[in-house]
Amino acid sequence: MPVPVCVWPIGAELAEGPLWQAAENAIYFVDIKGRQIHRLVVTTGERTTWYAPDQVGFIAPLGDRVFVCGMPDGLYRFDAVGGEFDKLMDVEPHLPGNRLNDGFADARGRLWFGSMDDAEEAPTGTLYRVDEGGALSAQDSGYVITNGPAMSPDGRTLYHNDTMRRVVYAFDVAIDGTLSRKRIFTAISGDGHPDGMAVDAEGYVWVALFGGWRIDRYSPEGELVDQVAFPCANITKLAFGGDDLRTVYASTAWKGLTSAEREKQPHAGGLFSFRSPVPGQAQASCAAAFVR
Repeated sequence: MPVPVCVWPIGAELAEGPLWQAAENAIYFVDIKGRQIHRLVVTTGERTTWYAPDQVGFIAPLGDRVFVCGMPDGLYRFDAVGGEFDKLMDVEPHLPGNRLNDGFADARGRLWFGSMDDAEEAPTGTLYRVDEGGALSAQDSGYVITNGPAMSPDGRTLYHNDTMRRVVYAFDVAIDGTLSRKRIFTAISGDGHPDGMAVDAEGYVWVALFGGWRIDRYSPEGELVDQVAFPCANITKLAFGGDDLRTVYASTAWKGLTSAEREKQPHAGGLFSFRSPVPGQAQASCAAAFVR
């Protein structure tokens, strides 16, 4: 497998959620604890940073340089041209200790995202779906840390991580988004906890390992087939980009590392890239879920 290269040694405490935007030739990602959104235009090297009102768990596309962001108290609209944040809806106002974490838009325009206990102790996290017109519904619960919702190319299987239990679940997905037949897709062996993930065009599942120094690649049957080693421990998520969707961008973090460990991992918290032998899936928009 290829060797990842650090393309932006930004040193984020908890970089997450890389998101490829083909129209801009740019990769976006967030620093949750730094309350920042970053953009790297890969053709020019231009770098931009926006400061958010609170911790940003993920961003997903709504339109031309407009995104939906998950923050502790709900979903926000972020305009990257003007830098403004506008609230779209409340989520879990009864759980002030929770925050929103990982999320993505599927090919049908629905938004999937999870919540988690910000203290990483209580099983108060829930997996949510937002349908056309902004209908929010809980899909699964009982997580300390939800992570990595991702979909198979045919739209029939949703993958979702229980980070603390070190398990990747699979669900059947009906046409209307209803989930059923929850099952263990794989349990992580070796070091690391499953964090963000992505599914390539062949249906193979790529799982970033926090504390595992690698990304694992699994067949649709749950068999470990490849691993990509990193020079830092905490890999948080990946996205496929580039003209052929074969350039992988991966976010990392220095959160939880000691001073000595950080010295040995100077690029922890940086954005990395490497070439994949197969392409990923095109990035969808969840605009239909937030018609204004």
